[in-house]
Amino acid sequence: MHKFRSMVTNAEELKLTLMKQNEASGPVFKIKKDPRVTKLGQFIRKTSIDELPQLFNVLKGEMSLVGPRPPLPEEVSQYSQYENQRLSVKPGLTCYWQVSGRSNIGFSEWIELDLKYINNRNTLVDITLILRTVLVLFGSKNAY
Repeated sequence: MHKFRSMVTNAEELKLTLMKQNEASGPVFKIKKDPRVTKLGQFIRKTSIDELPQLFNVLKGEMSLVGPRPPLPEEVSQYSQYENQRLSVKPGLTCYWQVSGRSNIGFSEWIELDLKYINNRNTLVDITLILRTVLVLFGSKNAY
């Protein structure tokens, strides 16, 4: 998955020392004021510019415009059978999670939103989510 770098180069090593500060539930790691994120990284994350290169993944057929966000392998290794259902479709650039609160949503609700999309996906839902994503991009306070 292509992305612009928003963290320091040794971010994964530093993550081990920050695990106790994790603010996310489930197998996800998130900290509001993550010290690994650079100044430029804060801006590109807030505006979601860091994810623009993922359009190359879409063009290559590895991702879709709409679908559950791609998880990290270490997160998937902790998934239950129920949570693994979110892997049944191609990952996407946006989905219900991005337009419903992003980092302020707990992992179990995130899974439910992904499964809602998987079970109800159609062209109208995709168009609606894309339009809602554009609106969120111009005022998101929940991206970190």
